[in-house]
Amino acid sequence: MGEVLTTMKIMPDSPDVDLEAIKSTIESSMPEGARIHDIAEEPIAFGLVAIVLQFITEDGEGGSEPTEEMVKAIDGVASIEITGVGRLM
Repeated sequence: MGEVLTTMKIMPDSPDVDLEAIKSTIESSMPEGARIHDIAEEPIAFGLVAIVLQFITEDGEGGSEPTEEMVKAIDGVASIEITGVGRLM
């Protein structure tokens, strides 16, 4: 089995949400079998900034689901969207 890099766009509830607190929660709460590759910010519009999380999991059924559920449960997160999935060589 190989590894998969998943890219997730995380939209906050409002422009006033503390993005650093969300990023810190993600860093400290990654599920077993998942590790962070990169966390960046992406300006959207009108002061709203999304968090772009890239994380690596083992290739297998439901590989990104624990991470998706963990991020959805963080206070201040309005929605998530998986924007990319690719196998690492």
